[in-house]
Amino acid sequence: LHLSAVKLAELHSDLKIQEKDELSWKKLKAEGLDEDGEKEAKLRRNLNVIMTKYGMNGKKDSQLVDTNYIKDGTESDTLDDPRLEKLWSKAKTSGKFSDEELDKLWREFKHHKEKIHEYNILLETVSRTEDIHKNVINPSEENLVKEEILHNKHRELKEKLRSINQGFERLRKVSHQGYDTTSEFEEPRVIDLWDMAKSANFTEKELQSFREELKHFEAKIEKHHHYQKQLEISHQKLKHVEGTGDKEHLNRNKEKYAMLEEKTKELGYKVKKHLQDLSSRISQGLQHNEL
Repeated sequence: LHLSAVKLAELHSDLKIQEKDELSWKKLKAEGLDEDGEKEAKLRRNLNVIMTKYGMNGKKDSQLVDTNYIKDGTESDTLDDPRLEKLWSKAKTSGKFSDEELDKLWREFKHHKEKIHEYNILLETVSRTEDIHKNVINPSEENLVKEEILHNKHRELKEKLRSINQGFERLRKVSHQGYDTTSEFEEPRVIDLWDMAKSANFTEKELQSFREELKHFEAKIEKHHHYQKQLEISHQKLKHVEGTGDKEHLNRNKEKYAMLEEKTKELGYKVKKHLQDLSSRISQGLQHNEL
């Protein structure tokens, strides 16, 4: 796959969460609690996203960003969207951003690309399910259940599309005006969550509590980014030392690399699990709005 050290650690975290979710699903299935197969379908979608994200779906150039920051100030991947490419080009040449801010902005663009990718996978799944449903001649109780599943998927599509539209408007604004120094959050995923939380059915007290939790979550993400960068630097040093033939120096670098790799995997898992939990809570709040 030719994945970087950081990307391998990310893959490990994603697969660890997938494995945990599948074990939970198997327990539910054994208890007869997934009769409509919706949870199983969601697991398949998640696995499809992972395979596409890391270039394991058999398609060339399907991998997303190779690392979570810009190497030597240049991006190594395309955004696959003319509107995003145009905004990024303007931002790079505007002179409004420092190197660190460009790094942060690039992560926002890549995060937006991932959201579009996940939306398209879900859209394809829904389209296939609708085609199968249309071909059913005799309506039954089972088909009514499938209609409810389709309704839930359409709601999920609606939420994802709203997030994509909000995200694009933010990218457009930041690209033209630069970063707002008074902005409450900086991490793209946290900004998304906060924007959606403000639209959900939360009381003022619940919203304030959620804001505090998002601050802790953002600190956790920043810590993860720090270890990702240290892991990448350690990987480069290790490759350099391997060519010198200095065994003692090599062993020290291997030990440091192994420690950083394990810590990066652990933090990546915690970040993604926390993200799942926060997203689920917001989704429930948004569903209440529709009732």
